[in-house]
Amino acid sequence: MERPELIKACKNNNLKAQMQVYQMYKDMLYNVSLRIIINQQDAQDMVHDAFIKAFQNITKLENDLNLGPWLKRIVVNCSLDFLRKKKKLSWLQESYELQQDEEVLTEELDNTSLKFEDVKKAIDALKDKYRIIIVLYLIEDYSHKEIAQQLGLKESTVRNQYVRGKRLLKQQLQNKITV
Repeated sequence: MERPELIKACKNNNLKAQMQVYQMYKDMLYNVSLRIIINQQDAQDMVHDAFIKAFQNITKLENDLNLGPWLKRIVVNCSLDFLRKKKKLSWLQESYELQQDEEVLTEELDNTSLKFEDVKKAIDALKDKYRIIIVLYLIEDYSHKEIAQQLGLKESTVRNQYVRGKRLLKQQLQNKITV
């Protein structure tokens, strides 16, 4: 089934079409949720919740080409809501600006001997308030403004948490290299 017909069938509550969309996007959505939540079972649950919400609201999807990003946004929202309910998001509003220039913090690590798993473990080891912002900004390509809106924070707080998280991540990776 062609993509426009597939989405039209989903809008008409066609179970077969919905299962096809589920099969097409479930892995991507799982990976997005897992980066935010970390727990595999909870991430799977969030994917299922996201698809339920998506199919309940699919008639609101105006541009059929935006299906993937639309589904991704739903699973991000579900994952963040899940963490809020579990009281795992404890954000501190910080109104001051960082003194250190962010350009200094964007230097790349000189050693390329790091493996993907090392980077993933280092990100997963960060506190939630840093990890979630790093994931949304660097991996999911959200802007600081979008993250602030999603999390109900000031944009300056998101920027500060991002810079601190990035600094901590860099320290962890440098420690990994020197060990």
